[in-house]
Amino acid sequence: MLDLMEKIEEAAAVIRKYWNHKPHAGVILGTGLGGLAKQIEEPVEIPYGDIPHFPKSTAISHKGQLVCGKLAGVPVVAMEGRFHAYEGYSYQAITLPVRVMKALGANLLIVSNACGGLNPLFTAGDVMVIEDHINLMGGNPLVGVNDDRLGPRFPDMSRPYDPELIERAMAVARRENFPCQRGVFSAVLGPNLETRAEYRFLRLIGADAIGMSTIPECLVAVHSSMRVLGLSAITDMCLPDALEAAEMSSILKHAAEAEPKMRKIVLGVLAEERAKLS
Repeated sequence: MLDLMEKIEEAAAVIRKYWNHKPHAGVILGTGLGGLAKQIEEPVEIPYGDIPHFPKSTAISHKGQLVCGKLAGVPVVAMEGRFHAYEGYSYQAITLPVRVMKALGANLLIVSNACGGLNPLFTAGDVMVIEDHINLMGGNPLVGVNDDRLGPRFPDMSRPYDPELIERAMAVARRENFPCQRGVFSAVLGPNLETRAEYRFLRLIGADAIGMSTIPECLVAVHSSMRVLGLSAITDMCLPDALEAAEMSSILKHAAEAEPKMRKIVLGVLAEERAKLS
């Protein structure tokens, strides 16, 4: 980790040449929330290839650029497309953008993903607000000699997802009159989907949803003393006794169904942030 600070500073310096403002929030627009980038006001788009040390996103439907501007009146830096460990990148590489967001001034991270539903009370197309997680990815971006300038050696994870932001997100859903789940997100390395036996195991240990991202970014955000709000789009149901083969067209269809609800939550949460700032 001792070489991270130089990489963070170099990346932040380039971003400031394009957009010299202090963001209040960083946003990771995963599958199901990419369209939110179109609502960023006065957008400044920076391709990942122009930012030092940023990997290239190869995931389906991930555009691969940083979008800076205002969302619900709040200055934000948004990732339109994220990186995954299954693409072959290290955990420190895929979480570097979160470090850069913090260096630019962001103290809040909103992260979204598409995932499979394990809780039989869920339905494909639902949104789940993440209240806790289980890391089964086999890695951690905090491994290595700790740089105390970035955060503590042993960050506390008793409340990785900010309780106030969770309640605020649920309140937005009630106000907008759509059902919203809350639960435990689990993540594995991927890229293959899981077996029926693995789904049974995941449900047995308390997981409500399963994906291949988000947890590394959350770990780095907590290490950096950022508040975190996590949102999952339930794109398919992973019920082992009624399991159907997953099809990408169906996954993207359900992600699109969840997108308007996720967008309302993000905009509602940021609007309240704006009110607190003014």
